[in-house]
Amino acid sequence: MPMTSDKLRLAFSELNGQRDLRIEFDHALSCIVKRAMLIPCEADGLVKVTDGSHVYIVDSERVAWVEIG
Repeated sequence: MPMTSDKLRLAFSELNGQRDLRIEFDHALSCIVKRAMLIPCEADGLVKVTDGSHVYIVDSERVAWVEIG
């Protein structure tokens, strides 16, 4: 069952800029975001995280698993 945007937002709600995020995607390399923060939901409905310098848009349907550490 694919990850939904709502489930991903719930998991990412723990991100407060003090923890790193690793996302493993189906059939792709992993993505690591240092000191990640979840960007609140915007009108576009996309799941976005930031490290303060860059914004990462996460395709929730392609997420295999995440590690918050």
